[in-house]
Amino acid sequence: MKVPDRKGYFGEFGGKFIPETLSNALLELQEAYSKAKKSREFRKTLSYYLGDYAGRPTPLYFARKLSNKLKLKIYLKREDLLHTGAHKINNTLGQVILARYMGKKRIIAETGAGQHGVAAATAAALFGFKCEVYMGDVDLARQKMNVFRMRTLGAKVIPVASGSRTLKDACNEAIRDWVTNVKNSYYLLGSVVGPHPYPVIVRDFQSVIGRETKVQIIRKEGRLPDYLIACVGGGSNSIGMFHPFFYDKDVKFIGIEAAGLGLNKKHAATLLKGKKGVLHGSKSLILQDSFGQISLAHSIAAGLDYPGVGPEHAYYKSIGRAEYAAVSDKEAMSAFMSLSRVEGIIPALESSHALAYLGKLARKSPNALVVVCLSGRGDKDLEIVRRWAE
Repeated sequence: MKVPDRKGYFGEFGGKFIPETLSNALLELQEAYSKAKKSREFRKTLSYYLGDYAGRPTPLYFARKLSNKLKLKIYLKREDLLHTGAHKINNTLGQVILARYMGKKRIIAETGAGQHGVAAATAAALFGFKCEVYMGDVDLARQKMNVFRMRTLGAKVIPVASGSRTLKDACNEAIRDWVTNVKNSYYLLGSVVGPHPYPVIVRDFQSVIGRETKVQIIRKEGRLPDYLIACVGGGSNSIGMFHPFFYDKDVKFIGIEAAGLGLNKKHAATLLKGKKGVLHGSKSLILQDSFGQISLAHSIAAGLDYPGVGPEHAYYKSIGRAEYAAVSDKEAMSAFMSLSRVEGIIPALESSHALAYLGKLARKSPNALVVVCLSGRGDKDLEIVRRWAE
C-alpha cells in the first residue's frame, strides 16, 4: 500500500501527536521495527511461536447450520481457538520479540476486555519480562476472570479510577508511565491506534489473519469471498482481516461498531458518529462533544468501549473502501446466544457484534459468500451474559 506515508499518515489520518519526551522513543521503535521486519531471524522466531506456541494457522470453519438459518454461506475465521482465546496473541508475541530485540526490560500495556492484557502477560512471561497492565475500574469489575489470569501469569494489574474508568483512561495511564520510564520500558499497544509507527506495527502483526483467510477460502471455495465482516473497537482484528484484501476490489469490507444501548444514544459508534480529532497520539475519528472534549463510549463488550478508532479505518471510510455499521447491545447478545446454540461455539461479545450483522446482510445480499472474523471466545463474558439474562 502507498499508505501510510513516511510521516505515518493514512490520507489525512494518523501521524504523531506526542510530547517531546516520546520523540526519541518512537524514532527508536520505528528504526528497530524497520530492521526487525527485514531480519530473517526475527521472522523465523515469530513464525515459530505463532505456530507451535499460539496455534496458527487457525481454521476457517464453514458454519453450515448458521448458513442454512440465515441463507448465506458463512465461514468463521477461528481466532478464538488461539492460545489465550483471542487474536491479541498475534500482536503481543510480535511486539515482545521486538522489545527483546531492542534490549528493553519491562512491558507496559493497557487493556479493556482483558484479552490484550492476558496476551501481553502471556508473552511477557514466556520471554521473561516484567509486565504491568493498566485497566479501568469498570473493566476490572466486569472482567474479573481475565484479571485473575493476568495476575496468575505474573503481571501486575494497575486499576485506573479516572475519567470513564475504561479503556480510554487505561491508555492514558499507560502512556504516562511510558513517558516516565521510556529508557527501559516497552509500551505494548494493543490495537491499531496511537502515534506512528504503532498502527502499522499492530496491523502487520495482525495481518496474518487475512493472509491465512485468503489462502483458505480459495482452497475451500475456489474464489475470494463477497464480504469480510469483523467487529471494530480500536480495530486490530478487522484491519488484520481486511488489509491483505485491500486491492481485491470485489471483496467488500464491513466493520461493525458498538451502538451500545442504541444509535439514539449519543456516545456510540465512532466511525458513524465521530468527528476528526486527536486521541492517544494520532488523528482519527473521535467521539467528542461540541467543545472537542472526548465523550464517554458505552458497549456491553469491554473491548469495543473506546471513543476512537485506528486511523487506517478512518482512511478506509474516507475513500469508500470499507462500510461501517453499528449493532446494539441487545442485537449482539442475541447473536451470542444464536451462535452458541446453533453451532456450539460461544463467541466473545465483541465478535458477537460482527455476527449480529449477518441477518441484515442476508436481507440485502442473500446467498453471499461471507467470512466473519471470530476474534475471540466468550468465556470471559459469561458472567455479563448471566446478569443480562436475569
